[in-house]
Amino acid sequence: MMNLKDAFRAQNKLQAVMEQAGYILRDDGNILKVTTTHLRSKAAAGEEDAVIEDAAPSQYAEHINEVAAFLMEMLAQREKLSAAICKAKAGLPIDMDSEAGLNRVRQTLAETFRRMSALRNSEVVLAGAGSGYRFNGEGNQVSYRCDAKRVTTINFNRTRVRGMATELGRRSDEVSSALDKCLVNTPVDYDLPFEMNDSFDVILSDFIETHRPQ
Repeated sequence: MMNLKDAFRAQNKLQAVMEQAGYILRDDGNILKVTTTHLRSKAAAGEEDAVIEDAAPSQYAEHINEVAAFLMEMLAQREKLSAAICKAKAGLPIDMDSEAGLNRVRQTLAETFRRMSALRNSEVVLAGAGSGYRFNGEGNQVSYRCDAKRVTTINFNRTRVRGMATELGRRSDEVSSALDKCLVNTPVDYDLPFEMNDSFDVILSDFIETHRPQ
């Protein structure tokens, strides 16, 4: 038995060990034996042929059947855990997945509104940034430079936007607290078949040892 928080950690652990085991099977050097025979007897009288086998890239090359069985067992464990998590979530007062997604939206909107609220009206004179045309003493039209005044004005109700940011932050914190309570207080009827902090080598080696052909 574990809580939802540990159940999600267990899901990630099972996924990680499956990926590592799958990597072993995807390496042809582990699942194929390659031998090269040096035909010395054809090149020199009295010499014997020499057979050399390529070295396997993994210590598990001699246990490929067990590694394949290990992957099937880990898949079965993931199916079992997923069913247990689904059952546990069904009894909750909130839909955790939907609320977690909505909370990400709330937090994004709150950040947008907070950025808007931080903006201010401003006025600045830009030296030489302006331009115009005039006639010189000879009657020719010529361009000239002048200073320019740039005025920036907010185009929204800052008080209202600030209030929306505050409300979104409050609601987001409220939902986050409820989700945290669900993670910690909701039991999941599942037991991981190994220790959470065991390394991949320990987990797979123990499996191979217990499933060694008699």
